[in-house]
Amino acid sequence: MGSALPLGDSAPSDGLLPASAAVGAAQRDFGVYLHVPFCRVRCGYCDFNTYTATELRGASQHDYAGQAITEVQSAGRILTQSGVPARQAATVFFGGGTPTLLPADDLVRMLEAVRSTWGIAPGAEVTTEANPDSVDAAYLGRLADSGFTRVSFGMQSAVPSVLATLERTHDPERVPLVVQWAREAGLDVSLDLIYGTPGETLVDWRTSLEHAIRQAPTHVSAYSLIVEEGTKLARQIKRGELAPVDDDVQAEFYELADDLLSSAGYGWYEVSNWATDDAHRSRHNLAYWRSQDWWGVGPGAHSHIGGVRWWNVKHPSAYGDRIRAGDSPAAGRETLDAATQEVERVLLLTRIREGIPIDSLSPLRRHEVAGLIADELIDAKAALFGSIELTLRGRLLADAVVRRLLAD
Repeated sequence: MGSALPLGDSAPSDGLLPASAAVGAAQRDFGVYLHVPFCRVRCGYCDFNTYTATELRGASQHDYAGQAITEVQSAGRILTQSGVPARQAATVFFGGGTPTLLPADDLVRMLEAVRSTWGIAPGAEVTTEANPDSVDAAYLGRLADSGFTRVSFGMQSAVPSVLATLERTHDPERVPLVVQWAREAGLDVSLDLIYGTPGETLVDWRTSLEHAIRQAPTHVSAYSLIVEEGTKLARQIKRGELAPVDDDVQAEFYELADDLLSSAGYGWYEVSNWATDDAHRSRHNLAYWRSQDWWGVGPGAHSHIGGVRWWNVKHPSAYGDRIRAGDSPAAGRETLDAATQEVERVLLLTRIREGIPIDSLSPLRRHEVAGLIADELIDAKAALFGSIELTLRGRLLADAVVRRLLAD
């Protein structure tokens, strides 16, 4: 979640949604995202809406769980008053920032608020992100005992020099330990990796991939490093202190990741994600790609209900002021028309393995698909089976197109 908020219409102070948001809601999954905007240090590449202790300016980590719980409770009332049918949460995701900088009891309280407001569906996926140096065995056990099912560790790299460039604080040798603790607690484990760091070599990247595979997580994410304007990393590159990120080299890194992970038994299912089997895909992230419904809690968090999208005020202090005043923390919103929803559906679904059924496209979109096949962005054989499935080259291009559009 980038730190810059998009432009949009003003959001009403009561947070109520238009009637269109309720149409078809019973046929869509509902998820909850809880943003915890705190980090011990700010990594030089990071453009997420996060804050270190010196950047809080009037906000307090101690107060945060209570504020998030208030938004969850308010969200339940808003959806009911807007005529959106009640649905249990199919997925819950704690992201950041570093959610595990908060005490485990705070995360448990926030999860309990979701449970008491909407209920949590049987077999729901409940995930928290964590840094390897932000948890211990007791912390992970507390989460597992309270209904968490999954933890996503920000490993990023196994090479100390790469971690230093990224300004990550953990020791790569701690990764096997936290994975073991999580597994002993009964949690599924995902490892997040970043490739294309200035100075990183293919040998470095192979080392990181092999180190991750040895831990036998059920899920691996591998994201290309994006140099965001305004970050420390962007300034270092502009001053010539670090080499610029090379797109062709990043493509080689991606191909290596796909080769090694596939050989180790991981199946690719989304541009940047691999899992041991379909049951261990990230269902929460898939809900984003499939344009399902979710409520985003916290500063800068984004929500989407039935084609209505909105985003909260950015700073934790402004967020806290809104919550204490009993107002919606939404800073702006937009209601997508049918044409925009179709374009987004095509862009998002072509990121995942199953692609998109060709017969679900309008005649114009089908003509455009024919052009994509001619340009080898997709596997022409897929047309025989009635859906678009991306080749390796197509995955990279789809990722680049979607990132560019979302940034515009």
